[in-house]
Amino acid sequence: MASALRFYLTGRVAVEGSQTLNQAALPGRQGRLALVYLVIERHRPVPIDELATALWGDQLPRTWEASLRVVVSKLRSLLTQVGGTDTAIVAEGGCYHVRLSDPWVDVEVAANALDRAEGAWRHGDIATTWSEATVAAGIVRRPVLPGEDHPWVDGLRSRLHDMAVRSMDLLVRVYLERREHTLAIAVGRDLIALEPYREAGHRHLMRAHFAAGDRAEAVRAYASLRTLMAEELGVEPSAETEALYLDVLRSGSVDQPIGQVDP
Repeated sequence: MASALRFYLTGRVAVEGSQTLNQAALPGRQGRLALVYLVIERHRPVPIDELATALWGDQLPRTWEASLRVVVSKLRSLLTQVGGTDTAIVAEGGCYHVRLSDPWVDVEVAANALDRAEGAWRHGDIATTWSEATVAAGIVRRPVLPGEDHPWVDGLRSRLHDMAVRSMDLLVRVYLERREHTLAIAVGRDLIALEPYREAGHRHLMRAHFAAGDRAEAVRAYASLRTLMAEELGVEPSAETEALYLDVLRSGSVDQPIGQVDP
């Protein structure tokens, strides 16, 4: 088995072990794609033709089998350098299989952190929610294989995008709970940029502005959402959003609480 390694699959792909293997050291774009795919799918043997499709799509080169062997051989050699073993990638039964001993993989660390954050929020543990959601958001907001256009890459990006929305949603809730309004506003805006049609993000921003003492900005946040929904989707904001807006208008003072944070 290989030594424990750290795999960074978001941002600039890298591997850390006894030394650091940076993206530039990988065997080209195919090497980068192969490493990410094999690490993500390491819990099963990956058929050779499946891996080839992951690298080249439907446009396989005529000598794809030989090209793939070269890519995998170079990866195996590089992993040997950083992990101290020559068995990190094995060929068996027409498949390639990455065998690693308890590796640290950034996207898996993020998923686990997000699970813990959501559990902590349900139990009212604000400190753990903040720390775990911060870890998750810091990882999943990095770009994923920029410039690559493959269905499996799109699927990975979509999964991490969803995780980014969930982790940032938790952070806004934490900052609202702590009355850290400036941070709630900043993260709320980032959340809306990620998911402009998701009304919960706009409601968070309305609450944050109102709690910060700026009723006008809370109303402006609602107006922006209403315009967006009308122009892009041809619909009105939900009854929940409308109710929050009316709370903002009717509240006699910015010190008076408005609409509860979304469950």
